[in-house]
Amino acid sequence: MNTDRFVISDHIWERIEPVLLGKSTDCGVTGKDNRLFLEAVLWRVRTGTPWRDLPTEFGNWNSVFKRFRRWAERGVFDRIFDKLSSDQDFEYVMVDGTIVSVHQKASGAKGGPQNQAIGRSKGGLTTKILALVDALGYLVSFVLLPGQRHDIVGVPPLIEGLEFEAFLADKAFDADWLREEIDKRGASVVIPPKANRKSEIPFDKETYKWRHLVENFFAKIKEFRGIATRYDKTDESYKANWFLTAAIITGR
Repeated sequence: MNTDRFVISDHIWERIEPVLLGKSTDCGVTGKDNRLFLEAVLWRVRTGTPWRDLPTEFGNWNSVFKRFRRWAERGVFDRIFDKLSSDQDFEYVMVDGTIVSVHQKASGAKGGPQNQAIGRSKGGLTTKILALVDALGYLVSFVLLPGQRHDIVGVPPLIEGLEFEAFLADKAFDADWLREEIDKRGASVVIPPKANRKSEIPFDKETYKWRHLVENFFAKIKEFRGIATRYDKTDESYKANWFLTAAIITGR
């Protein structure tokens, strides 16, 4: 195996090791191979291949998969992300959405796709990811929506309890209720008005130019094939991949 392709640096490992399961201070079996396990998950997300095709150097594929599911259910990947993204810049925040295709093998979860943030749009089965990034272009939080849902419905949970100085978004987010909500927070609204508005609403065009950072984030994280196409049946597993991948991007 080419370990040069591994992506968890010593610096990142030192920061995240304390929040993982299987530490010597935990009850039960100690996870001696936690670092290799995370590399296995990242390899699978980077390549977009089925779990069954995981190289044997990472261990038994089914054992790795079951461990991944346990960690996803217990929020370990969320904690990894929180650990590596604690130093965020809230001079302003930017929001945008992107749609990914859902592989046909990813639509068989119990309860049906409608309960796993999978919907139908012109491209077939799709999931929409609405992401909020900080002034440096790093992920703050995200929500999953069925592909046909409008981006703006995912904004409230993204900004709940969050303090920032300005909110940047494209004209798809030009809604009176959202402008009023941001204004009540004492933050600036930097959203270009829709063409059908009866009166022009001014916005800071120079500040708006920084909105490209959220698009840059999507371009970066979609270099991982398991992000650009959804292969996971449950939104829980797909979110785990997002948390881990975004954490590594941020941690670098």
